[in-house]
Parts: sequence; C-alpha cells; structure tokens
Amino acid sequence: MDDRDSELKKTGIKYFCGFPAKEITSYKIGGCIECLAFPKNKRETTHLLKFGEKKKIPVFILGAFTNVLISDLGLRGMVVSLRRMNKVRINGTIVFAQAGALLDNVIKKAVAKGLAGMEKMSGIPGSVGGAIFMNAGAFGQETFDMLDKVNVMDFKGVEFSLAKRDIEYSYRKTKGLEKLVILSATFKLKKGAKKEILTARKEILKKRARTQPLEYPSAGSVFKRPKGGYASKLIEDCGLKGVKCGDAQISPKHSGFIVNTGKACAEDVYYLIQKAQDLVKRKTGICLELEQILLGNFGRRNERGI
Repeated sequence: MDDRDSELKKTGIKYFCGFPAKEITSYKIGGCIECLAFPKNKRETTHLLKFGEKKKIPVFILGAFTNVLISDLGLRGMVVSLRRMNKVRINGTIVFAQAGALLDNVIKKAVAKGLAGMEKMSGIPGSVGGAIFMNAGAFGQETFDMLDKVNVMDFKGVEFSLAKRDIEYSYRKTKGLEKLVILSATFKLKKGAKKEILTARKEILKKRARTQPLEYPSAGSVFKRPKGGYASKLIEDCGLKGVKCGDAQISPKHSGFIVNTGKACAEDVYYLIQKAQDLVKRKTGICLELEQILLGNFGRRNERGI
C-alpha cells in the first residue's frame, strides 16, 4: 500500500495490509488481500470510502466472508468489512440490526422474544448486510419477507433510507444495491407462540446438521436454484456427487455444496464450479447460476483439461 499505509495509520481505523484471505473466509481459501479494514462506525466507513476514491483503488464491501471465493492470487484494492458494526435492538415486534451483525444471531434474539417470520432461516451463515444484498433465504422464508427498510450510504458518504418497496428484489437477487453500502436494516416481525417458534428453529438447525456438510469449510450453496428444480439434484444426476479436485470436493452429503476437505485452493473450487456448470448445461440444457461471489482473477481452466 506504500504511502497509503502511513495515511491509514493516522486515522486510527483498524486495518491490515497483505492479509491472507484463507484466515477470514468461510472456505479457508484465498491469497492475500491488499488492504483489509474494519470500521467501527459510519464515520470510519465514510473515511475509507473517500480514501479509496482519492487513491483510485477498488473498494469491496463485505460482512462475514461467508459467500465469497477469493482468488489464490489475492485481491487488489481495499476490502471494508462491516463485521464490527453489529448492534441488534428489539422493540416490540421491530428488530433493528446493523449490517455487520450475523443473521443467525439476529434470528436467535428474535426467537427468544417470541417473534416469528425469520426462524426458518436459522443457521444461514453471513451478515445482515450480505443477506439483504442477495435476499438470502431457506425453507420458504426470505430476508425480504419481513424487511421494512434499509439504511444505506453511497460511496461519497451520503446516507439515506430505502423502504422495501424502493428495492427491486427476487429470488437470491436484488437490483440497485450494488453501488451502495448497507449500514443497517429494520425488520417487522410477528408476535407468535414462543415455544413453537423455538421448536421450529431447533428443527431447522437439526435438519441443516443432518443434510449439509457443516463439518467442512464451505461457502454454503454454490448455485441458485434453477427454475423448476434443484441444482444439487442436477449435479448429482450428472454423476458429479463426491467428485474432487485437489482437496476441494462436491460434497457427497449435499452436492449443492463444494467443501474444502483439507488444503484446497481457490482454483480447485473454481474448477469444480466450471465442471458442474459445463456438464449440467451439456446434459440438461440448464445454466446453473452462481450464488457465490468470485473476487479476484480466476480461469486456469484449460490447465485442468476440462
């Protein structure tokens, strides 16, 4: 980061240069991030955005690093993680959560208050900001179901609110949030029978443990659900369940997941992603759309001989 390093030091913001992505991503994979910063409030976040603009370096906003694959070659620019901005408040049926709060922690607190509407999303890894950005969901519930409004900021530091109706959203997708920083959100839940909601949460967590390869590092579901089917079934029907590349593997427990069984590298995972997409497209005509986000440079496909 050269002179930029000394400039950041003066701000008092927590940051690291040359931070190994494998130490922070849920995949436990990836090269070095040129600069990784952890602002603790909106003021520090604004400063980092303006710093990135001033120095003409790319800025990436992330939360819990649970839905990304970072290249073995690392990532140039600055990654701003909002994980320190993680406050959660509940007032009646209104739940306020900062973007860096873990979604499951928000759900846990809401369920403990007897609030229904998010319990089926229990166990989803990742932050509130990430969940909003991709409209995360599970078992028939989605983040936008109970979302009321989102507090955001543009890259010039201008803060404003968006009501749910102001955001175009669909299955695992939103439009218009790409060039904004999600700071916090408000959810409107429903009062329910606490015992029943707690039981529902426990059952969802048990089902996840039973059907998903939680014992290995992964980034959750690799692909979005295609229309009229499931990515995992298509991949399994193509004979790819359990297939490995290095220490990366299409999980034999749930073929919608790619797991790191040891010392996998990002290119191993990328190879399996490409292999699944290529074979499913060839055999079924269906294009599997990535749910995970690729950051950095990938594509040594031909070296693998696909």
